[in-house]
Formats: sequence, C-alpha cells, structure tokens
Amino acid sequence: MSRLNVNPTRMELKKLKARLKTATRGHKLLKDKSDEMIRRFSALIKLNKTMRDEIEQSLSEVLKEFSYAKGQLSKGALENAFMMPTATLQIERGVTSIMNIEVPKLTVKESRGKEAYPYAFAQITSEADYSVKRIAEVIAKLVELAQIEKQVAMLADEIERNKRRVNALEYVMIPQLEETIHYITAKLDENERASITRLMKVKSMIAQRQGE
Repeated sequence: MSRLNVNPTRMELKKLKARLKTATRGHKLLKDKSDEMIRRFSALIKLNKTMRDEIEQSLSEVLKEFSYAKGQLSKGALENAFMMPTATLQIERGVTSIMNIEVPKLTVKESRGKEAYPYAFAQITSEADYSVKRIAEVIAKLVELAQIEKQVAMLADEIERNKRRVNALEYVMIPQLEETIHYITAKLDENERASITRLMKVKSMIAQRQGE
C-alpha cells in the first residue's frame, strides 16, 4: 500500500492521526449500518417469498375456479356478466424510510358500487362468484408485493454502495493513513536521533576545547 505524499512534520502527523481517527469511526458506523441494512433486507426477502407463494397459490385457485365456470358458460354469457365492473381501485404513491433510504409506499383504495358482483346470481355459477371475490383480494396483495419487491431492489443497491464505501475505508484509506503515520513517526524519530547525536558531538568537542 503506497503512503500519502506529505511532508514528515509533527503538524502533518497530528492532522493524519485526526483523519485516521475519523476514518476509523466512520468505518465502524458504515459497517454497523451495513449489518442493519442486511438484516432488514433479509427480513424483506423472507416476507417477499411468503407473499409471492401465497399470491401464486391464490391465483392458481382463482384461475382453476374461473376456468371451471368458463367451461359451463358460453363466451357471450361470460363476457356480458363481467362487462360492467362494480369496483374501482386507486393506488396512491407515497414514500417511507428504511435506514434513511426513501422507498415507495403504495396504498390501495377501493371504491365499490351497490352490487357486490357484476352480474345476477342466476346467470353465473358459484365458481365464478368465488373467483370474483378472491381476485379482488389478490389484486391488493399484488400491489403490496410490488411495493416490497421495489423496496428490496432499492435496499440491495444501497447495501452495495455502502459496501464499496466500507471497503474503500478498510482496504485503501485507513491502511494509507496508518502507513503514512508510521513513515512520519519513523522519520521524526530518525531526525531526533540525528539531532541528539549532533548535540552530543558538539558537547564532546566543547569539552575537549575546555580541557586543553
């Protein structure tokens, strides 16, 4: 590791020691932040997997019931039954914070009409009733799943950026400062020893002259 190009003075040594102290403290804070972000990331990953499995299971059941209902009805009857929706969904986008990272927060607002189903019960089978009810529940969960997946992606990017900062401090900046401090300390010690040697030589010469 190459040292910094600085003058080997006591003032510079004091500055570098202060920088090293700051860099060491900053490294610890960033490392702690990284550990906490990884913990949050792991929790979100588990939640994401659980929700995805639940949604895939629900969609599978909905499609199965809807396919069964579709098999019992004509295409025209099915299209007429579902032509007029009885509910509308609005998604409001906001932001929330995870470890000082702004991530999206989605809120689903549902507005329903007077009728719970867009058809007369006599026209459609019970399997269609089931699929209509379940798909309304699944849509809200899909929005929540999209929110979690976006949060996971953003948190992963921030973890990677933070990791690069930690590595830069740990493997570049801190070793450079330590090596430079070691160099300046050794240089100052060498200069001090040289000064002491010169003083002792001068003292010896003065003593010899006084003894003549």
